Parts: sequence; structure tokens; C-alpha cells
Amino acid sequence: MRKSFDIVKNKRLEYNFVPSIKTLTSILKIMLSNIPKYETSLSIDASMDYTRLAKHIVWLERRGIVKSEIKRPMINIVLTEKGKVFASAFLDD
Repeated sequence: MRKSFDIVKNKRLEYNFVPSIKTLTSILKIMLSNIPKYETSLSIDASMDYTRLAKHIVWLERRGIVKSEIKRPMINIVLTEKGKVFASAFLDD
């Protein structure tokens, strides 16, 4: 859990990180139906480990789709307005 916290806090990804469309779809579906989410509940709902989730959250955050707020010991994740529009359009296809 510490590694995922550091990834979200520092907003760093490996230079070759490529997000999974399946994972992005899962995250966005959950975020549209239940906002805001804590990292733990999002991880459980999406059935993925914290580190993988953290990398996708940072990728989405760099594009302005989600916003993370660190409130020790939790990370609160919400869709931005841009993210709501994007998720609706992305999931419509």
C-alpha cells in the first residue's frame, strides 16, 4: 500500500507506462456510479491491486480526468467535470 501511496503522492509513472483500456473502463464505470471513492473501495470494486490502480489514477489525473486528494491514511479520488464528460463519452461507445 505504501508504494501506491507514493505513486499517487508524487504523480510519477514509468516512462513506458501504457494504461489498459479494460482497467480504465472499469475505473470510469465505478467512478461514474459512486463518486467520490477512496482508493481501497475503488481497488475492491475494480478487483485490482493498489499499485496497478495507482498508476492508472495518476495517468488519468495527468490528463485532468480525476483528482486525487491525500488525507492520511486514505486517498480520495473524484472525477473532475472534464472527467465526467470524458467518462460518459468513453463509456457510450
